[in-house]
Amino acid sequence: MASNVNPTVRRRRLGQELRRLREVKGMTAEEVAERLLVSQSKISRLENGRRSISQRDVRDLCGVYEVEDNRIVESLMQMAKDSRQQGWWHAFGDIPYSVYIGLETDAASLRVYESLIVPGLLQTREYAQAVIEGMWPEETPGDIEKRIQIRLKRQDRLTDPHDPLRFWAVIDEALLRRVVGSPRIMAAQLGHLAQLSAQPHVTLQVVPYDVGAHPGMYGKFAILEFQEAADATVVYLEGVTSDLYLEKANDVQSYTVMYEHLRAKALSAEQSREFINKIAADYAAS
Repeated sequence: MASNVNPTVRRRRLGQELRRLREVKGMTAEEVAERLLVSQSKISRLENGRRSISQRDVRDLCGVYEVEDNRIVESLMQMAKDSRQQGWWHAFGDIPYSVYIGLETDAASLRVYESLIVPGLLQTREYAQAVIEGMWPEETPGDIEKRIQIRLKRQDRLTDPHDPLRFWAVIDEALLRRVVGSPRIMAAQLGHLAQLSAQPHVTLQVVPYDVGAHPGMYGKFAILEFQEAADATVVYLEGVTSDLYLEKANDVQSYTVMYEHLRAKALSAEQSREFINKIAADYAAS
């Protein structure tokens, strides 16, 4: 897994503890915001881990919640300090999806469904460049290169010799057929997919066209699970201008059930590898 002090995960854990203290006190987020003369949205962002938490924030909240045990206060203050440290991704500057990268870096397992683009963790450099150039045509060459480097760095989770990410991808046949870059790039990309799918910690399944309608037609999503019991499973939905993170049990259950239906509709891992290799051969011959 990632380093022991992952700022994104620390913010989530601290936020969950602050929410628990508020609920024990029997207060609403609105009441807490009124006491501290801040907006209710700030309290919500602190509790959901989407905002950096200062030690002063923790001290003020503990005062409102009348936390008398200094050991608890000091522990929460240390978590706030740790949450403000920088992860590897901060070296690349402002990244719109930095929260997701932090979660992915610390996840024990990741299940994704993709219908149009090869999952980022499985992309070759040439494919990644062609995708990024196509999706963000107004980006400068420098910004494009930064996006590529971030994407390739994220792939370290799959090659970690000590604790590789358990990765399961269900993909639609459409993304295998869409020519991104060139037939040569696609042949290399699909060959890469087939090679990675043979790894014991990577499972890849294809939903072929002849399946017809299926639950994945709602769009792509990811389910992240963590080793620590205190870290709730997260469903990630990527948007154009903003992303959505679902942590409520009912939401997670709905997407988990949807994923199981997708797995059932898809070809087996072995059948999928053969399917991918055939399409790769067609690209290589074109």
